Amino acid sequence: MLMDWMRRKNIYFILSGTLIVIGIFSLVKWGFNLGLDFKGGTIAEYQTEKDVVTDEIIKRFENTDIKVSSVQKTGDKKYFLQMDPLNEEQKDKLRNSLKEVGGENLNELRYETVGPAIGPELIKKTIYAAIIASVAILLWVAYQFKSIVFGASAILAMFHDTFILIGSFAFLGHFMGAEVDFLFVTALLTTLSFSVHDTIVVYDRVREMRTKTGGSMTEMANRAITETMVRSLNNSFTILFMLIALILLGGETIRWFAVALFIGTVSGTYSSPFVAVPLLVIWDGFSKKLKARK
Repeated sequence: MLMDWMRRKNIYFILSGTLIVIGIFSLVKWGFNLGLDFKGGTIAEYQTEKDVVTDEIIKRFENTDIKVSSVQKTGDKKYFLQMDPLNEEQKDKLRNSLKEVGGENLNELRYETVGPAIGPELIKKTIYAAIIASVAILLWVAYQFKSIVFGASAILAMFHDTFILIGSFAFLGHFMGAEVDFLFVTALLTTLSFSVHDTIVVYDRVREMRTKTGGSMTEMANRAITETMVRSLNNSFTILFMLIALILLGGETIRWFAVALFIGTVSGTYSSPFVAVPLLVIWDGFSKKLKARK
């Protein structure tokens, strides 16, 4: 059954615009809750007397002045902690708390204060790389589909997913303590790739129809979305089920990484049929109006 998806394209844009505006407001109002990778802090490694669940260590410091961002088990009863910078009083409090959960025989293997792993220069290079990649994707998609409109629409849909993910973490950082760290950057770049990949699938179906059956851009868009919707949803659900499991059971260390991938996957699945394709339809209508005036 062919559905008229494009009839509601204004609703899609209103929904996307609302989410982006909320994200921009959150980013301007509260900014990011930066993790250790961006602002530096204290790293320490301890060997305890008995095994300890890593989540138990993090929860023990939730309502204290010691902000533990992650705990990783590195060996037999060995634990690596990443925290905000600690003073001597906080260091003693940390040791005493670890003794309470891990036993009195606590051995300090490593303790040091480090600077940010991701500095301004690396951030600048990442932005330059993203811009270069975006231009390359735009030109490649435009070449493959013989129209710059296809490339521009794909890039706009990709930026749509980027803004939503960034804005979401500014919002979640303020209300739920979500941190922006190196894993978030990884999730952001993965989202960009997923967004373009899903968009190409729908665009390829539009191109097939344009060369074989023809018709208006609106008709081809509706048919392409209808034919690819089930495939896109099935593909996304297999990813989302895995991410939900990681969010619920993966532990504090990778929970926000999984949340970022979840948001990016949902946004990418939505933007391909409901942002990238409507942009093609709108541009096609605009082009016809310009030709009619001439």
